[in-house]
This record gives sequence, C-alpha cells and structure tokens, in this order.
Amino acid sequence: MTPSPVSSTPILRTVLVWSGTVTAVLAVVGAVVGYLVAGTTGMWSALIGVLVAAVFMGITSASILIANRWYGDALYVPLFFGIVLGGWILKFVVFIVALLLLRDQPWIEPTVFFVAVVVSVLASLVVDVVVLLRMRVPHVSDVELPTDPDAGDRTDDGHGTGRPGSAADSGTSQV
Repeated sequence: MTPSPVSSTPILRTVLVWSGTVTAVLAVVGAVVGYLVAGTTGMWSALIGVLVAAVFMGITSASILIANRWYGDALYVPLFFGIVLGGWILKFVVFIVALLLLRDQPWIEPTVFFVAVVVSVLASLVVDVVVLLRMRVPHVSDVELPTDPDAGDRTDDGHGTGRPGSAADSGTSQV
C-alpha cells in the first residue's frame, strides 16, 4: 500500500491510536471509580459514557481518513466533504438515538455518566493537542515544488538569470 500524499493522514492515524489507548485507560479507571461511587450502576454508567465519547470522537477522524483515500481524484473535494458531512450527520443521529435510549434507564447513574463523558472529551482534546504539537508537518504541504535548477534542469551557463536570451546571458544591458 502506498503512503497517502495527504499530510493529515499520519496525524489522524496517530490521533486514533492514542485515542484508543486513552479510551482503554479511561474505561478501566472510570469503571473502578464508578463502582466505588455508585456500585455496578456507576460502573456501567462510566463505561457507557467513555464508550459514547470515544465513538463520537473517532467518527470524525475516521471519516477524514476514509475521505483522504480519494485524494487526487477529480471528485476528491465533493467526496471529501460528502463523507465528512455524512459522518457529522451520523454522529447527530446516533447522539439523538443514544439520548432517547439511555435517558430513563435504571442502570444509568446520570452524574457518573456525565462526568465520564466530560473527562473522555477533555482527554480526547488533550490527545489532539499533543499529537498536533509533536507532529512535524511542513507549513506548505500537499504540493509538489519544481525541481532544483542545480540538479540538471538549468537552461543557461550557470551565471545568468536562468532565462536564455536575457541580458545577463548576452552580456548586454537592456534599458
């Protein structure tokens, strides 16, 4: 498989890997703290809260990674925005369905669930910031620069402006 020419691909892959690791740690810590605070109801509330936040955070990165597969295609821009917008709509629909299904469940402790979601979102934001600060991406990316004239594409003798027939090449001055 050839590496993607899109500079955001390695960043998003790293974000997904780190987010998965942080989610696993938060699930364990949340389950233990939830159990200590509210018994098995608190444990399940924390696990569901962490899972819901992880799914919502992962959908955006995954949709961008999927959309980047069409980079270079004539329809890349409409496909990209269609896939990413579709991911956001999917998140909205899943969010509404999740709220409707979970709102009056006896096995959900609302405070533990809320704290688990907030901590998971904050942890995800920290992961995003750390990954973006540590990644080395050029200021100008996803472009191909012209070749170096010193590498063999020079059209003059090396002393002029690089344009055949210019004043520097002919030895005469142009006023």
